[in-house]
Amino acid sequence: MSSPHISPVTLLDKEVETPFDIIEPLAQTTPVVFASPHSGHDYPASFVQNSQLDPVSLRRSEDAFVDELYEKAPHFGAPLLRAHFPRAYTDPNREPWELDPAMFDEKLPNWVNTTTPRVRAGLGTIAKVVTDGAQIYAHKISFSEAHSRIEHCYKPYHVALTQLLERTKQKFGTYLLIDCHSMPSIGGPMDRDPGNDRVDMVLGDANGTSCNQCITNLARQVLGDMGYHVVLNTPYAGGFTTRNYGKPKEGVHALQIEINRALYMDEQTITRSNGFAQLAQNLTTLIEALTGIDQNLLKR
Repeated sequence: MSSPHISPVTLLDKEVETPFDIIEPLAQTTPVVFASPHSGHDYPASFVQNSQLDPVSLRRSEDAFVDELYEKAPHFGAPLLRAHFPRAYTDPNREPWELDPAMFDEKLPNWVNTTTPRVRAGLGTIAKVVTDGAQIYAHKISFSEAHSRIEHCYKPYHVALTQLLERTKQKFGTYLLIDCHSMPSIGGPMDRDPGNDRVDMVLGDANGTSCNQCITNLARQVLGDMGYHVVLNTPYAGGFTTRNYGKPKEGVHALQIEINRALYMDEQTITRSNGFAQLAQNLTTLIEALTGIDQNLLKR
């Protein structure tokens, strides 16, 4: 019997030189912006060599192919920001300096945040583990390595996102950021629901604080009408991006969408499954609904 096909990583000879790209519509006609922070798969060869995990194990932290699932967003007048660097390398859905001191071979500066729940779970800005709990590194790393990744990947990504949102608000008087993610089909050891089967979709609005309820309700209704089992904020209420950019009292909003990976991919081989095309089509229906939302509702 032949071995199953494994989706390859992109190995770079150097560090990540192009940390993101933005797929722009011909004209932005909606205040909705889509971002895929965890679908990047450009792995520096030095990072893979220094990891005790094989490339496929590293990829299990990715929200693989999520950027492709939302690739029709520009057709509806909405830009799509895509990270190129992988989550296991640097996680842009964290504060910039959430670091676990046990990972490093030197004392961290006092201003580093070492006490968050994400850090305790091993999933800080520089992750200690992948989503199944496996340790990434055999040895401790230097703070200068973390600093370089944050300066060259994390910060440029957020500068680009901030500029995109500010441009959108200037044009429309508001914005709605859709932060696009996927989740393992079964809760992992670092999650709040270890060993539990996951629903189809989780909408995270920071427990009602990152976007107007009408946005969450619209997304839930559209997805529910297509037959998906959708829940709110459990086990994911939204990360740094949702909480940082969603401020409904200021007329700006952010909603995180988590998709069960079993709907569209083989989680072991990191390959698209037969369900990929149907899910992409259904998400295009969601994109159309969100980009067509009454802009006056967002400005309240």
